[in-house]
Amino acid sequence: MTTPAHPREFDSTVEGHVRAFSGATPRTATVKKFWTGMSAAVMEQIADDWDATRAAYAATRQQAYFSAEFLQGRALLNNLTNLGLVEEAARVASESGRELSDVLEAEHDAALGNGGLGRLAACFLDSAVTQDYPVTGYGLLYRYGLFRQELVDGFQKEHPDAWKESFYPFIVRRGSQQRIVRFDDMTVRAVPYDMPITGYGTRNVGTLRLWDAKPMHEFDYDAFNHQRFTDAILEREAVHDLTRVLYPNDSSFAGKVLRVRQQYFFVSASLQEMLDNYIEHHGTDLRGFHTYNSVQLNDTHPVIGIPELMRLLMDEHGLGWEEAWEVTTNTFAYTNHTVLQEALETWDVAIFKQLFWRIWEIIVEIDRRYRIDMQARGIDPDAAHHYSPVHDGKVHMAWIAAYASYSINGVAALHTEIIKRDTLGYWHDLFPEKFNNKTNGVTPRRWLRMCNPKLSALLDRLSGSDEWVTDLDKLADLRHFAEDDEVMRELRDIKASNKSDFAAWLAAHQGETVDVASIFDTQIKRLHEYKRQLMNALYILDLYFRIKEDGETDVPKRTFIFGAKAAPGYTRAKRIIKLINAIGELVNNDPEVSPILHVVFVENYNVSPAEQIIPATDVSEQISTAGKEASGTSNMKFMMNGALTLGTMDGANVEIVDAVGEDNAYIFGAREEELDTLRQRYNPQAHYEQVPGLKRALDALTDGTLDDAGTGAFHDIRGSLLDGNGWETPDVYYVLGDFADYRDTRDRMAREYYADPLHWARMCWINICESGRFSSDRTIRDYATEVWKIEPTPIEGQ
Repeated sequence: MTTPAHPREFDSTVEGHVRAFSGATPRTATVKKFWTGMSAAVMEQIADDWDATRAAYAATRQQAYFSAEFLQGRALLNNLTNLGLVEEAARVASESGRELSDVLEAEHDAALGNGGLGRLAACFLDSAVTQDYPVTGYGLLYRYGLFRQELVDGFQKEHPDAWKESFYPFIVRRGSQQRIVRFDDMTVRAVPYDMPITGYGTRNVGTLRLWDAKPMHEFDYDAFNHQRFTDAILEREAVHDLTRVLYPNDSSFAGKVLRVRQQYFFVSASLQEMLDNYIEHHGTDLRGFHTYNSVQLNDTHPVIGIPELMRLLMDEHGLGWEEAWEVTTNTFAYTNHTVLQEALETWDVAIFKQLFWRIWEIIVEIDRRYRIDMQARGIDPDAAHHYSPVHDGKVHMAWIAAYASYSINGVAALHTEIIKRDTLGYWHDLFPEKFNNKTNGVTPRRWLRMCNPKLSALLDRLSGSDEWVTDLDKLADLRHFAEDDEVMRELRDIKASNKSDFAAWLAAHQGETVDVASIFDTQIKRLHEYKRQLMNALYILDLYFRIKEDGETDVPKRTFIFGAKAAPGYTRAKRIIKLINAIGELVNNDPEVSPILHVVFVENYNVSPAEQIIPATDVSEQISTAGKEASGTSNMKFMMNGALTLGTMDGANVEIVDAVGEDNAYIFGAREEELDTLRQRYNPQAHYEQVPGLKRALDALTDGTLDDAGTGAFHDIRGSLLDGNGWETPDVYYVLGDFADYRDTRDRMAREYYADPLHWARMCWINICESGRFSSDRTIRDYATEVWKIEPTPIEGQ
């Protein structure tokens, strides 16, 4: 890797910035002020290159990545890693009587996303700049993010995640580049804040542009002075609501309106900027806009950009419909992230009529022309109606995206086949040339180099360089070390050390003690029924009874680690969190069972805890119902850190198994192609009666063994599996159907972990060495060459 141009200057700039922000010496400043000063010193290091990168990208064909989420995580260590300044920063901190690790802990995660969608977007920006691709991210500068999770008596409680209440050096306000966004009932200033995205081994610095909403006038003094206090305050609050929180609860009509406002606000401001940039560099003839610009729609949240670009081109720049449609349909590309049609965004037409009548008119015209198009193609009228942009009182965002985008991609090989066949099958029949697969990836900088420095150092030594950090395929050259017992013992020592580090972190953050000699078995992801955290919980409960009541004595020691947030309005997901914690209370407080089993629920799971958990994990739980998980990305992070996958053939698990072989993973459960046939004769009650241990575990939910504080939560969970509570399809995610195979496979995995430690290490090593295809560098190269048609644009002097 290239070293920073002026490493010695970093010393003095840190000291100066700490003094400026704290009004104290570096030795006496608070740890937060020291972090602020060091972060500002990093910003000074990259400022000139950032400016040069923006200038280089502005004149070439470039890519805009529109996403409602960018889950960046902490910035300081990531930037120090990319700039080669970690050792220098540690020395500077030490000279002021500090540990760099303590300084890094002062940073709050940037709460700009929730789960895999946002973390993926962050990985993509990292990979784009590392490879010098001209890509800019566009999103919203949320004040509070999703929420900060607290567990109270095992129940999830949501609090505001006030991540930027204090000064945050890694965003820069660009007040001179504001845009105006107009709704029918209000006009708003969109103020851009830029976050630099550093690359590894390059001087290029990419940009994540985040829009904040401000009133047209900071305060209505006239209203205030004339005692209209409520009017003045309500106007300001309505504007600030636009960027107050990620994913406002949309269980009410008002919540839905706010979500659509958010989406329109950030795409309108972003498209205005892109059009202005095009005019500045390429002239006023916007018929060539798509020649220099492409927009990737990360799921359906930014799809309103399609009618908005039409509006801007026609109303603001004078193009006719056909000219504007030609530009628009060659500008947008759409990434689908779900196999469930019912999960695709739809909005009441009343929302569009209320917020922006002109956008509504354009969507209606898109719908009218679509219907004429389908009639000319001889499409069945009922099918054409079902997939029309507007019908039955709803605007269907995915259908607009599928009709108007020039590219449609899934995010794993299996997922893409499912959307081609089912979810978007109608559109695939119409436009097969649009469809392509782009299997997700994760950045090896954050998810290996930064979070697992001990393993990273071993890979450096064995490969003789750090080239693998930007070319993860090179790890395949190290696969032969699987036969080197000494290297495998070193790998085991690294994992043991990482487990000790996580145990210390857990003790410090939650006051919880875990056995580092046990298997660390982990499921960390958004809480959703299809991800089947419930099946994991039932297995633990069954294992508890096998020890407690059946007297099993050969049960391998295990620590079960969970991390998950449930959407505030997702009642059953929140009940499953309570169940997991209730099982944890039962297991962890039992004198007979607790020396063997321990359950940990990591509170407020986000990027920073993941960076602690993933390097320490032995077993990666990827147990979604086959055909339901689009891709998954935690499976890739675990893989490259030497955890073995215990999972179904779903999402990217399919490609992981293809890479490493089934003998280096633990695969169970019904396949996606089998489930339709299995469901035709599926009887959850029969599994409840016949699968050993299952009846006992399910009965424990309602017989007083577990306490749901009188809420009826556990009755609801049990009923959802056995009889659908009288109103829903029972066990729609096949939890009981897969349980027996899951239990057998998981039991076998635990026995084999202890039976032959070196063999286990060889399996882990093969997973590490075959993780190259799951680098987001590969994903971005595929997008860049096959969809975006952009070229690397390094700044001068590299």
